Amino acid sequence: MTRPLLISLVSCLVAVSQASLINRCDLAKVLHQEDLDGFEGYSLSDWLCLAFVESEFNITKVNENTDGSFDYGIFQINSHYWCNDYRSHTENICQVECEELLSPNLLSIINCAKKIVSGAGGMKNWVKWRLHCAGRPLSYWMTGCHLG
Repeated sequence: MTRPLLISLVSCLVAVSQASLINRCDLAKVLHQEDLDGFEGYSLSDWLCLAFVESEFNITKVNENTDGSFDYGIFQINSHYWCNDYRSHTENICQVECEELLSPNLLSIINCAKKIVSGAGGMKNWVKWRLHCAGRPLSYWMTGCHLG
């Protein structure tokens, strides 16, 4: 393999891997546009902290759990309850295919997250949010983000 071809191939792979990550402030803008600031009492900082602790801002993250269910997208929404992945039992409360939760436009995952947060427990439904975000000062998540 020639060196220029190898460099080209590597740069393509880097571009693909970076494409699934969203910038923190870009995510804040989308969440703000979708009226999540203050939704059910949670700030944009809560949502940013949730996205970071669950996926490190990776829109296309999929994680298999020990019970055979899968977590999808930037908020790691579980297939057992919230979406249909056609490979594990689901209640599909959000009435959405899990693959849609990996879309870069984020609308499906935001709508499903709103449904989760509106129910019993709110953001406490996410164990990582309870452990790493709940009851902590989170305003630094918005540092440098100008919502315009």
